Amino acid sequence: MTGMSFVFEVCEWIGTAAFAVSGAMTAIDRGSDLFGVLFLSVVTALGGGTIRDILIGHFPPRMFSNSRYLLLACGCALLVFVLARHFRERYLRQEERIEQINNLFDALGLGVFAVSGARIGFEAGFGGNLFLTTFLGMTTAVGGGMLRDMMTREMPFVLTKRIYAVAAIVGALLFSLMMRAGLPQGPSYSAGMAACVAVRLMATAFHWNLPKALE
Repeated sequence: MTGMSFVFEVCEWIGTAAFAVSGAMTAIDRGSDLFGVLFLSVVTALGGGTIRDILIGHFPPRMFSNSRYLLLACGCALLVFVLARHFRERYLRQEERIEQINNLFDALGLGVFAVSGARIGFEAGFGGNLFLTTFLGMTTAVGGGMLRDMMTREMPFVLTKRIYAVAAIVGALLFSLMMRAGLPQGPSYSAGMAACVAVRLMATAFHWNLPKALE
């Protein structure tokens, strides 16, 4: 494994853990039992990548061929469940702070997977199709959360609140443009991820939302 490949893998581990924690906290907030927390955590962390792999014809999807990410997601979910159950009263009292922590993990996972999805599109030979690589990045970043929300009968967060998919598009597009311009992969990856996370956190801090028809 080259040094850059190792860095990418570490980033994907971080993104998987971040989305797994975010998914577990969301599942707990919606009253899921242990299995529900584990399942929704895995779906949140790995669902977007599975959709991406299906779109580019990579079978079986990486979720089913690399158990390390699955085990990592389950481990993170189990840890969150145990902590929430053990410190139940404190967990309930700190709801606002927990929401802030959840949002930070979510933003980190969004940035990692937006760029990772676009990078995998380049590696699969689709670097000449800017729309596709950007779309793959967005799908990788938001697909798992959309699946989670639909499974819990919620309108997907990405379709209703703040700048979410737009942040993923910014990160994936910036990475794709920098790669198309011939810039090194490492700086392109870092810039795309940082841009996505920054837009997501600023949208939360300043309550940025896209306009709605009836408001």
